[in-house]
Amino acid sequence: MTRVCFTLRVRPDRLEEYLARHSPVPADMLAEIHAAGRRDYSLFVAPDGLLVGYYETDDDEAARAYLATSPVATAWEAEMAPFFAGLEGRPDQTLPLTEVFNLADQLSAASPESTAS
Repeated sequence: MTRVCFTLRVRPDRLEEYLARHSPVPADMLAEIHAAGRRDYSLFVAPDGLLVGYYETDDDEAARAYLATSPVATAWEAEMAPFFAGLEGRPDQTLPLTEVFNLADQLSAASPESTAS
């Protein structure tokens, strides 16, 4: 399982509309995200438009490839692209952040059971 986190910047003058477009996301797009293999997908936004996204997947490359060929995802991303400041490429293909800490991973590594083998 891979955890993926990314950031984007929503244009402040479009923030209210961006939020409205995600409440709710169209059912066909939700189905495509699920079919791509993404789960536990969340978006968080700050008042200044900083957007942080997070999801889990077993194969991020395959999920990205699936969405890149999906007419539903392509149309949704084209509709969403104008909401972002400084976007280069598709919103779905932003550079993921590097994970530097995960509580569950470190607890597991530090547990006596994991060092007993």
